[in-house]
Formats: sequence, structure tokens, C-alpha cells
Amino acid sequence: MQPLRQGDVILLPTPTLEGQLLPHLTLAEGEVTGHKHRISDGQAELYEKDGTLYLRVLSEMATLTHEEHNAIAIPQGIWIIRIQREYEPEGWRSVAD
Repeated sequence: MQPLRQGDVILLPTPTLEGQLLPHLTLAEGEVTGHKHRISDGQAELYEKDGTLYLRVLSEMATLTHEEHNAIAIPQGIWIIRIQREYEPEGWRSVAD
């Protein structure tokens, strides 16, 4: 499986699942707009360990939605969630969505 990207959120396939089950399916919240990258369709579980999120898609596909981006289909499997960062002269910072 290839990495998937929606705005500043990148999903990387991984063979392992770690962490505690979370009661929501929000992968990231927009810092400026309050919009959310979230699973809106399909069956999935979100886990967190030491600040890292893991998404397990149980159904054949799940849909990742955000108000400012096209929805993307995420295939069944386990994914690590990362927030894209960029370098500025002051140092590294998370990309604002």
C-alpha cells in the first residue's frame, strides 16, 4: 500500500498497531478553521500511543473527510497518522491546515 495524503495529514501503512483505543475517529483538527480530518464512513478504530495515532480500518474501505479537501478512500489495514511539517529559518513547524 502507498502512503495517502489529505492536506497536512499523511497516512503511512504499518504492520503493527499500538496504543489505547480512542472514543472518536478524528485524525486531526484544523488550527485555524476548526475543521477536522475525520473518518465519516466505514468501520475503523483510532489508537494513540505516546502522541502517535494509529488508524485501523476494519471495513473494506473507510472515507476520510475534511471540509476543505476532497474525501479520500482508505483501504483496510493499519495506518500511522503523521502531520506534515515544514522548515522555516526559526526551525521546524507543523503545516497549518
